Amino acid sequence: MPDIATIRIATRDDLPALHPVIERAYRGETARQGWTHEADLILEEPRTDLAALAGIVADSAQRLLLAEAEGRPIGCVQVSDKGDELAYLGLLCVDPTLQTGGLGKQLLSAAEDIAREAFGARRMEMTVIDRRTPLIAFYERRGYVVSGEKRDFPVPLDPPLFMDVLVKDLG
Repeated sequence: MPDIATIRIATRDDLPALHPVIERAYRGETARQGWTHEADLILEEPRTDLAALAGIVADSAQRLLLAEAEGRPIGCVQVSDKGDELAYLGLLCVDPTLQTGGLGKQLLSAAEDIAREAFGARRMEMTVIDRRTPLIAFYERRGYVVSGEKRDFPVPLDPPLFMDVLVKDLG
């Protein structure tokens, strides 16, 4: 990982450079360079698109945090206000060539801070594909708990995928 990474709220202007980082982190052969990819489970569907990212940036109930180094995006995380002191964490990714350097932990911490500060959240939830046990274990080491609730994967696939809901008390 570059020596100095900064984390800030993304703007619409950041999205064309950020979008390929997200796709590389989740899909395709380049994703396999990291350990958090979905490339073996979801072969063809893109993870997101510029319109969806623009919708996140434009929505006052969401924040897209961007990690950058040397003026280029290297990761991100999304936080959404769900009301009743609950925030949702999604789209956490780090460029596959930079994973295992601690940036994912930094982004997670920044997301929890923004959830508390911007939305008054006292709990954070996320969903993780239930087959991704090493990733679930990563979150458990950071205080998240598998709630026992399962949700359908947002894109219909054959065979279907299911998501575990993880929750953390933000205090």
